[in-house]
Amino acid sequence: MSCASFSAAQHQASTLYLPPGSWATVLDCLCDHFKAISREQWLDRIARGRVLDSQGQPIALELGYREGLRIHYFREVPDEKVIPVQETILHVDEHLVVADKPHFLPVTPAGEYVEQTLLRRLIRRLDNPHLVPLHRIDRHTAGLVLFSANPDSRSAYQALFPTRQIEKRYEAIARALPELAFPLLHKSRLVDGEPFFRMQEVEGVSNTETLIDVREKHGDLWRYALYPVTGKKHQLRVHMSALGAAIANDPFYPEVLKDVEDDLGQPLKLLAQGLRFTDPLTGQAREFESRISLDW
Repeated sequence: MSCASFSAAQHQASTLYLPPGSWATVLDCLCDHFKAISREQWLDRIARGRVLDSQGQPIALELGYREGLRIHYFREVPDEKVIPVQETILHVDEHLVVADKPHFLPVTPAGEYVEQTLLRRLIRRLDNPHLVPLHRIDRHTAGLVLFSANPDSRSAYQALFPTRQIEKRYEAIARALPELAFPLLHKSRLVDGEPFFRMQEVEGVSNTETLIDVREKHGDLWRYALYPVTGKKHQLRVHMSALGAAIANDPFYPEVLKDVEDDLGQPLKLLAQGLRFTDPLTGQAREFESRISLDW
């Protein structure tokens, strides 16, 4: 495997440094460490070259155990549920790929989703194992996701996000707030909440900011334009809920709706609608618009 191919594989694989123990082989260690995965599954993965050593080479079944040895393995979900939605590729060039992600499709592998993710789908469609997302949006959120397609230029584009050189525009549908004056800037301190997948506002110095405006009024529902200054997990969902206008069909805020199945007809009314930035390689202005629309 070439250096470039191995680098791409690393972005798709999980990494484990073998823990202390007295196993005879790496296989024995993996079976004991991941008790939910059967020995037969590990044997199958190794036979298919889905477990790699630190050099990116498929390991042998008899490879001896050594504490601290770095192993790369590809997560697999048996009988993974198909998500019946379709992404749209909006732009492809040597350095960037821009896609429109539908509601309910995760960006990257996590939990019960591996192949049914935007990243894996694009890798297959474009035959480019070097794709890496430059940012994330929630599984429940639809809209634009920007990918690096070239390892050589990746760091230049990655630097745009922490330095706030990308203007992101979202749209949301939520309860009308006639008692508030818009536009308004909502600031708060967000920390991990309960359950583990939620965020919550707490007292203290703010670490999040969102500029919120009203784009359209439709009876008891309004269409809001959201401009996140920062990019914390669930920031827009928490901020809108804190104002008293939780985004329509939100299963997490203000309260978790337990045992809710994905309803393709009732998606979260949140859309990553626009991205604007100056290209760090060419100095040219770049702007992308989602083709997805939120209905009432």
